[in-house]
This record gives sequence, structure tokens and C-alpha cells, in this order.
Amino acid sequence: MTELESRNLRRLPSVTTILDHVPPAILLRFGHPAVTTAIRTRIDCAREAIKAGAAPATIEDLVLRALLQLEQEAGSSLRPLFNLTGTVLHTNLGRAVLAEPAIDAAIVAMREVVALEFDLETGQRGDRDNHLRDLLCKLTGAEDGTIVNNNAAAVLLALNTLAQQREAIVSRGELIEIGGAFRMPDIMTRAGAIMVEVGTTNRTHAKDYRAALSPQTGAILKVHTSNYRIQGFTAEVGAAELAAIGATASVPLLYDLGSGSLIDLSHYGLGRESTVREAVRQGAALVTFSGDKLLGGPQAGFIVGRADLIAAVNSNPLKRALRVDKIRLAAIEATLKLYHDPERLAERLPTLRLLARPKHEIEALARRLLPIVTQTLGDGFTVALCECDSQIGSGALPLEAIASAGLAIRSRSSSGALNQLTTALRRLTRPIIGRTADGGLILDLRCLTDEDQFVSTLSELGDQALI
Repeated sequence: MTELESRNLRRLPSVTTILDHVPPAILLRFGHPAVTTAIRTRIDCAREAIKAGAAPATIEDLVLRALLQLEQEAGSSLRPLFNLTGTVLHTNLGRAVLAEPAIDAAIVAMREVVALEFDLETGQRGDRDNHLRDLLCKLTGAEDGTIVNNNAAAVLLALNTLAQQREAIVSRGELIEIGGAFRMPDIMTRAGAIMVEVGTTNRTHAKDYRAALSPQTGAILKVHTSNYRIQGFTAEVGAAELAAIGATASVPLLYDLGSGSLIDLSHYGLGRESTVREAVRQGAALVTFSGDKLLGGPQAGFIVGRADLIAAVNSNPLKRALRVDKIRLAAIEATLKLYHDPERLAERLPTLRLLARPKHEIEALARRLLPIVTQTLGDGFTVALCECDSQIGSGALPLEAIASAGLAIRSRSSSGALNQLTTALRRLTRPIIGRTADGGLILDLRCLTDEDQFVSTLSELGDQALI
């Protein structure tokens, strides 16, 4: 260690000295222990900087750096961001944005004591499913319905109820895997069902199911292959025919619709997707589907169908372990009520509004932002209007491309500069997340709804080195 380093290290102020310069309001806000810890951390960092040749930090600098650290630690790690990936229901970014009535209902449930499992008419204990039962039945045509914390839980609970230690027949072409290594065979095993595979990967026939029926069969399982398609020389058995096959042996059909929709999406210019009501009408004894995908609500899993089977599901001990709390229940109830007014649904439900957003509106937004983004990024990058394809996401209609528009950013020098830019965008107070394609960064603007905030956030790049 040089004499200069030694002298600079001795010049570093003590924790007590720095604490004397911390405003009382900061100590009151964060607490004395947290402030002291942050100061010690900043002193350690300053000490390492001196050893690397830096000048000693002043008391004011150390107080400011400690305050910035405290602010960062106090903030939520679930940071709001701009989803410009082109995937509307992005699993890694939280999927559906809730409608305002759902947000309002959740806030009330958080702030107040509510009649969650209390019957105000009788004064006796109630059932939390009662808050949704009538809504689910009206919207799906089912006799009864219940709710758990996600669709994987719904499938697990339904299978465990119908086929624990019994056989469940499923087509090989429907043994799906979705994000996070969720595999249908694993769920069936955890549910205690004995999986009986029928058919082949690309072709399964009615005779395959009939041949597999036995006294040990507890259910026929049909899985909507929402996150992929098998095309070409293919064959599958529809729900109505499967329900009829099961009925000959008193075996119920469990139909997992995955991202299940309550409406016909083709009315909004999107691809045709089977609705929950159709699955019920086709004879499925139980239908499972998600709440946070095409339905546009918070994370949840629904099970609707025959009243006797829903009663059996609700009496399963697993149901309590998988139930939802009052906050999510309130948000789901408010979301489902929006479907009573289909004429205004696209206006009030963010998921549907974003999916149905016309391309010309997005193109106009891209044209307005083009000069701003170009000026902000400087001469090191080119920015151009581009046509791009958005997708629904979360496994819904995987082959459906929605025409969109955005900005294509490319470096004039190297890919390293583009990587540096994407890193800088992620570090903004409200991160901007796009997607890389064809050697550039694509900002698909379909999901950008707050233009002013985007421009304000982008200005934070300021004089950062984006070479």
C-alpha cells in the first residue's frame, strides 16, 4: 500500500460522523439500524475504491450513496416496465394486466374486512365459492364451478378427484409440456392417476379410446394443445365424441382447455379458439381453464362442469391447499362481471383491448416516436419504422400472428453496442423490454399505452455512453 492510499484511507469518516450528517427524516423513514448498515456498506465500497486509486469520498457523497442504497432496497423487486416484446400475455412479465374494476375490488378486499366465508343472510359460515358460482355457471353453461390458484392446480385437483389410483386415458399427441417444465405426465403422476397413453403422436382415433376402457378407468383426459400444433397427417377425437365414448362406460371426460376463453375471439379479428361454453356443451364432465390468460384476470384456475363432480372436487382435501384468497377472489369476481356487457368488453378489459388494437393506431404511434428515439440514441444507432408480428402468448393460439408495428434499432458499429443498449434500457427506472431479431432490437408498440411516460423514461438515457 502506498503512502497516498494509507493517507486517503485514514481520511474516510467514521460511521458515527456520517450518522451525524444524516437528516432526521431519513432516520425516521428507514430506521437507525438500516441507515447504519447502509453507511457501513458505503464506507467499505469507498475503501475498495481508494485501493483502486480513487480519491476518498466526502461525507456528503457517502450520505447520498447510502440514501440511494436505502431507496433501492425499499423499492419492490416487482418493478413496472414497458412490455415491447410483442407478446401480450408474456408469462415472464406477469401475463394479463387487470381491468380497473378488478384493481378497485382487490384494493377494497385488501383494505377492509369482508364476508369471505360468512353468509350474511343466515349468520352462519359460508362458502367462498359462492362469490363466483353463479357467474361461472351463467358464463359457461355449467351446472357448477369452483376455483383454485392456477390451471395446473385445477388439472391436478380434478385428476386426483376422478382418477386417484385409477386409470386416466390420454392421447400421446396431447401429453404437453409448457413453460417452467410443466409436463402433463408428471401432473398425472402427482395426482395419483395411472396414465394410459393411446394413439400416436400425430394420429389418435376413437377406437383407441374404446380399446383402452376398462373397469379401472377413472377418466378420459383431453388436453387442448394450446402452445403448439401438430400439422399434416393428423387425427384427433373431438370432445363431443370422447364424452359419448366415456358415457358408454360411465367414465367422465375431463377437458383441460388451458388458456380457455369465454368468448369467440374471431369477433375481434383473432383466430378461432374453443370456448369454455362449447366444451361444456360438447359433454365434458369437467372443464379446467386459466384466469390470467385469455380471460384477462389474475392468476387462477377454474373447474366447471357437473354439479356432483364439482361437489366431489370441493370435498377433496387438496382443495383447501389450493384455494385462492380474498384479494384474488375479489379481482376475479370483478373481471367476470365485465363479460356481462360484451359490447364494451374490448374497451374495459386490457388484454382484449391490446389484442384487438388496430395496426394503423400502432403505426401512428411508431411514427410519433421515431424522431424522439432517434435523437435520444444518437449517431451510434439507426432507428427505422418496421412492421412486425405480435403474438398472444402464454400458449394461446401459438400460430396466430397479429399484424403490428414498431421501431427497429440497429448499431452502426457492433453487436456489443446493441447489447449495451439493451442493458441500459433494462436499467431505467421503468425498464424498456423489447426483443432481438435480425441483428437488431425490435420495440413492438402494441402494448405501449402511456406514450408520455415512455418518452420521459427514455430521456433518462441522457448522456450515457451508447457507442
